[in-house]
Amino acid sequence: MQVHKYDVVIVGAGGAGMRAAIESGQRARTAVLTKLYPTRSHTGAAQGGMCAALANVEEDNWEWHTFDTVKGGDYLVDQDAAEVMAKEAIDAVLDLEKMGLPFNRTPEGRIDQRRFGGHTRDHGKSPVRRACYAADRTGHMILQTLYQNCVKHNVEFYNEFYVLDLLLLDDDAAEGTGQKRVAGVVSYELATGEIHVFQAKSVVFASGGVGKVFKTTSNAHTLTGDGMGIAFRRGLPLEDMEFIQFHPTGLAGLGILLSEAARGEGAILRNSEGERFMERYAPTIKDLAPRDIVARSMANEVREGRGCGPNKDYVLLDLTHLEPAHIDAKLPDITEFARTYLGVEPYTEPVPVFPTCHYAMGGIPTNIKGEVLADNDTVVPGLYAAGEVACVSVHGSNRLGTNSLLDINVFGKRCGINAAEYAVGADFVELPENPATYTEDLLDVVRTGTGTERVAKIRADLQDTMDANMQVFRTESSIRQALDDIEALRERYRAISVQDKGKRFNLDLLEAVELGFLLDMAEVMTVSALHRKESRGGHYREDYPDRDDTNWMKHTMVYRDPDSEMEGVKGIRFDTKPVIFTRYEPMERKY
Repeated sequence: MQVHKYDVVIVGAGGAGMRAAIESGQRARTAVLTKLYPTRSHTGAAQGGMCAALANVEEDNWEWHTFDTVKGGDYLVDQDAAEVMAKEAIDAVLDLEKMGLPFNRTPEGRIDQRRFGGHTRDHGKSPVRRACYAADRTGHMILQTLYQNCVKHNVEFYNEFYVLDLLLLDDDAAEGTGQKRVAGVVSYELATGEIHVFQAKSVVFASGGVGKVFKTTSNAHTLTGDGMGIAFRRGLPLEDMEFIQFHPTGLAGLGILLSEAARGEGAILRNSEGERFMERYAPTIKDLAPRDIVARSMANEVREGRGCGPNKDYVLLDLTHLEPAHIDAKLPDITEFARTYLGVEPYTEPVPVFPTCHYAMGGIPTNIKGEVLADNDTVVPGLYAAGEVACVSVHGSNRLGTNSLLDINVFGKRCGINAAEYAVGADFVELPENPATYTEDLLDVVRTGTGTERVAKIRADLQDTMDANMQVFRTESSIRQALDDIEALRERYRAISVQDKGKRFNLDLLEAVELGFLLDMAEVMTVSALHRKESRGGHYREDYPDRDDTNWMKHTMVYRDPDSEMEGVKGIRFDTKPVIFTRYEPMERKY
């Protein structure tokens, strides 16, 4: 076991982690731990844009952006967080421009902007061009730009270090109160199989999402909910985990993402009858309605028999009326995806699409400073989170397109600044005598297992039941079916074995550990979905089809608690947290 000492440790090297590192690295000694090489992080897969009310192309302002975020999130958004994000969006874009990011430009040389789902002017009256973009490779450009600037500022990276535990110890200054304070993290070095303990005054979690609980997903194989799972296992709550966004335009049967930018540039969704069906569901902004509305509309067209293809199980994204030169200039990557993976030529043929699991609105609860909350009010000193792993609840129950790249930059920056400032004024917490015991035991159990169950089969069965029972439409019976299946899979997981018993680059071991986190997160999602008896944003209950502001205008908070039971699941405690309102009262969500 090796021990390292840093003021700030950042877990994850995607957009949020590296944006935090740029700020923290200039103020305190900082290390970034990542289980991937930084430029392979999933931020690089984001395509369409990053929104800010620059008003470069049309009149716009941050208040309209705030309203769209709140309304798009079906009013479960904490409005103080939405205001922070919308106000700081302009500087966030300009920061990236000054770092060297090559945004598309207007003829006058300004950052160009295009339409995206749910972005409106005058509080919903008509679409507005708010998304800043670099063709359809915006996330890739952001990731490369941030990495270059981390190198410029001499940020220390520990690549392929898989963090598996968070060290939370009693705060001596708050003895007897149960208050915990961060002491560091424990990680597993993939290249050697060695355990490394990183003692730190502050820790920032920026480890990404959990999309691989589903089979049909736009998420990379590495998005297994590690950060959420580590926090949950250490007794910290997870907030709003029932809210999963299904992006409308995944390549049918594959889930590979075709950016909303296509619809922003004029592409149209059509059913088997050639009808532009979104005119019926969202007559004002049609194909550019928020993602939850478009995804349900597409799924409904298929359910009612207007799907396309031999099995009538998808709809079509039509770009054929757009000029090929325009497509090549604005959408080069996604059209290439259609050619490569489906053999479809977007110039002349519509592309088969169907909703794909894309984004988790829930996660580790934080306040607007990025500080992690141990309950509704108590901050964990020295612990921060940003990006998809976190829930500052700027997305509520449904995230607007381009708000994710904005979120990681605004709150990543805030976390970096605040974590460093905390570290400068804090002392190290003494490590326990054997800080790596939990991690060593976890790995040994997996490595020495002699059962007959295979990790890949359990993972596939988990993804199948989540796709079948917890996707766009849910009912009590489907959710309970998923929950029963998860419990059975947990039993099977106890009997796994891995073929590779070695230590160097043991990917069998890695995937087995990831599966443990996936099972934990799938259980939290399904229990939360079962408990929320209403439909809101990305959570649609066919047995409770209406939004219920009287009983459910609140966040769900799920804790790991051995003495509790929730919806028949032992070891889980349920609580709620009030939504923060500033200026926008809930109203009917029409588009």
